[in-house]
Amino acid sequence: MSLILADVAAEAANCTKCELAQKRTQVVFGMGNPDADLMFVGEGPGAEEDKQGLPFVGRSGKLLDRLMAEEMGLTRDLCYIANVVKCRPPDNRDPKPEEVDTCRSWLERQIQLITPRVIVTLGNFSSKLLLDTTTGITKLRGRSYPFDSTQSDQREQNYPLSSTGTVIIPTFHPAAVLRGGGLPEAQMRSDLVRARMAISG
Repeated sequence: MSLILADVAAEAANCTKCELAQKRTQVVFGMGNPDADLMFVGEGPGAEEDKQGLPFVGRSGKLLDRLMAEEMGLTRDLCYIANVVKCRPPDNRDPKPEEVDTCRSWLERQIQLITPRVIVTLGNFSSKLLLDTTTGITKLRGRSYPFDSTQSDQREQNYPLSSTGTVIIPTFHPAAVLRGGGLPEAQMRSDLVRARMAISG
């Protein structure tokens, strides 16, 4: 992890800005290559992630690793993986709107420092947040979108994003694929191929 990103991670590790801090084991900031062209953004840590301090290390993570390898020829050390919220919501409930709003600055700083060419959003929460939309993932997936950093709050921050050329490719969360079976897996595979082509293009 680059020095600046490590500094942000150290700052985030002590965050107590919302109620999620009260029951977490530890902050799950993110992992991977800070110079990566590809970034995955999920929803929030689960129990195993909270225990290990790393994102996507449970069943969903194993599926993500497998599909990434099979469709993109990549391992997680060649990309960067993060979540919208950095602390586990109790009982794996959905993050509350105020928790997403409070935590979004950490994600925005990650994107600003990594400057990925492609961001693959995994599921509704990250897709809606970064695309500034209320449209669900089923309708969003299947295409790429220019990342417009001016849509979000970072205009008012000290770390405005420079995201020229960055595209967002929404796809299903691996947990939804595990529940849904063959069709969502096939659709997620096609989204990852789209991401691979966007990186190489």
